[in-house]
Parts: sequence; C-alpha cells; structure tokens
Amino acid sequence: MARMRNPDTRIPSLDVLRGIAILGTLATNIWIFTHPEGLIGYIETTWGAQGALGWVEKFLQQVSQGKFLGLLTVMFGIGLAIQRESALRAGRAWPGAYPWRAALLFLDGLLHYLLVTEFDILMGYAVTAAVVAWVLSTSERSQRLWMWAAAAIHLLLLSLAALALAAIGDQRPEGPVLAFNPYADGTWWQLVELRVRNFVPFRIEPAFVFFMSVALFLAGARLYAMGMLDGRGAALRRRWMLLGLGVALPLDFVLGLGGGQAGWVLARYGTAPLAAIGLLALVAEVYVRRPRPGTLGRRMAEIGRIALSGYVLQNILASAICYGWGLGLAARLSASARVPVTIALFLLVSGLVALFAHLWLRRFARGPLEWLWHAGYRRLAGLPAG
Repeated sequence: MARMRNPDTRIPSLDVLRGIAILGTLATNIWIFTHPEGLIGYIETTWGAQGALGWVEKFLQQVSQGKFLGLLTVMFGIGLAIQRESALRAGRAWPGAYPWRAALLFLDGLLHYLLVTEFDILMGYAVTAAVVAWVLSTSERSQRLWMWAAAAIHLLLLSLAALALAAIGDQRPEGPVLAFNPYADGTWWQLVELRVRNFVPFRIEPAFVFFMSVALFLAGARLYAMGMLDGRGAALRRRWMLLGLGVALPLDFVLGLGGGQAGWVLARYGTAPLAAIGLLALVAEVYVRRPRPGTLGRRMAEIGRIALSGYVLQNILASAICYGWGLGLAARLSASARVPVTIALFLLVSGLVALFAHLWLRRFARGPLEWLWHAGYRRLAGLPAG
C-alpha cells in the first residue's frame, strides 16, 4: 500500500505545476482565438500560414497540443487526493459534501462556456470529479480497476475515431465556412446565442474525453500517493521522465506533424497525456532537488494559486482582443501575419495574467473566483466560514 504523505510537508512544485498547466492551455487555445472564424474555423478549415511559417505554426501548436490539458487533468486528480486527505484528517466522511464542490465547479464552467468561450473544460472536470471522488472512497484495488478500465475504454474510442478519420481523409476547405461570422462581425450576445444553439456539438470533446479524464484523475491521485512530488518518488520520476519525455513526446510529434487528422487525434488524446506526466515528473524532480523557486517559478506559483481565476481571465482577455465585440484582431490577420501576432498575443496575455496574480496575492490569500467558490461551498456544506 502507498504511504500517505506527511500533511505538514510542503510540496513546492504543486502551485508551479498548476501555473504551467494554466498558461499551457492558453498556448493551445490562443491559436483558436486568432483564427478569423474562431473555434468553428479552427476545426473545419485548413486556413493558416504556408511554407516555412506554416511549419513554425504547426510545430508551435504541436508543442502545446494536449500536453497541458493532460497536465491540468492530472493536477485535478492530485488536488482531489489532497482534499480527500484533508477531509479524513479533519474527521469528515469522504466524499461527504464534496459533490457540492463539483456542482459549483459545473456552474462555474457553464457560465464560462456561455459568457466567455465554447471550449470550456470546467464542466467536464466537474462531472469527472464527482465520479472520481466516489471512486477514491473505495479500496486501492478498486481504484486501479477503475483507472485501467477507463483507460481501456478511452483507447478503444480513440482508436475508432482515428480509424474513421483516416478512412475519411482530410476534406476540410481552406476557408471560410461561415455565411455569417459571429466571431468577427457579431456582438458578444450573438456569440452567447451561438453557444446556446450549438451546446451539444460544442460539448462533444468533454464527452469524448470523459474516460480519459477519469483515468488521468485516478492516475494523478495514485502518483501523488506513491510520492511523485516528494522525496519518496525518485525512481518513479525517473521512469516517467523516460517514458513521457523520452518515448511519448517524440512519438507525439511524429503523429501530430505527419499523421494527418488521425495522427493529430492520436497525439492529442493518446501520447500527449503521457508526455504531460513526464513533464510533471521533470518539474517535480527539479523542485525536490531545489525547493526554493526562482523568479519565474514564483510567478508560475502565483498563477497556480489562482488557477481558476487565471484560466477564466486569460480567456476573457484573449476574447476581448480577438473577437469583433472587442478589438477584432483575428479578423484583420492575414495567414502569414498570424504566427508572429499569435506569439506576441500569448506573451501579452500571459504577462497580464501573471501581473494580476502577483498584485492580487499581495493583498488576498485566494483568487477572486476561488474565494467565491470556497465561500459558496462552505455555506452549502454547512461548514464554518474560513
């Protein structure tokens, strides 16, 4: 049986990893924001730079594609395991009132989806967390069975999707595909209406990755219990750095850059999560050896401490800059200008999120959304304020 971590031991890498995951999701999504037809155009067209710039764009997208989604998913599982430890130490039943936390996260995600962006991940995480919270109350053997069963189902669905895409081939036009482009020409409210009308198709990805998310949540909880983030896990970290970064990451680039749409799907939902665990192991190893973070580490840790607020803020900022209801940047970009502008926009938004986190945490212990979520949960669960 894995030993429980000493609750008084600080884990320096946790907030840093959360911060990396949050900005990593921005590195993925920023290419959607700068597409002139938004998510619909990003999925349904091949519009983009050509020649050398085209390969730069593909490479940069592949660097982030799926890795930070996977890392964030594993970190949610670790966070769930930590919350379970905390509840048991306090003498509370598990999952106990946790479903209220999941319900609040689902509400956060629903509002984020409707009001900000259609590629929200919070609703999917809320449903997954509600399931995994219960699984964590069962035996270790049961948890392992759930993890491997969920991984097997995901691999089956992933294989079927890749085979279907390989059979169909890439039939996407270079663009455009929208008769009326609400991303460029619509109001903020018209984008809200678009998300309402297309709720089911826009929510296909969270449904498709449900079993992957269950497996990664449970993997995160298990890795945490086995000492991945502390001094007990040196051998475990070495194995995952080799598997994730030495094996899965090169294969991910081969599939993503050379495998067409089928390869892209296999990379995003297959090899990328393994590479993400390799990245987690690498960062954890650095902070086990050198617990005091440098300047960059402190900024990442600050973003990690307000992860929910930071995730929503970066999407609000990118939307306001790129969409027609704001500055309308995306519609004015040519295919060749998109690469340098997207890189600059990522750096700008990341800097603004980091600045907000730094200034906010100088006065408050939690991010604004974290404070609302915490206060709402304690009220609904009948716990004293704190």
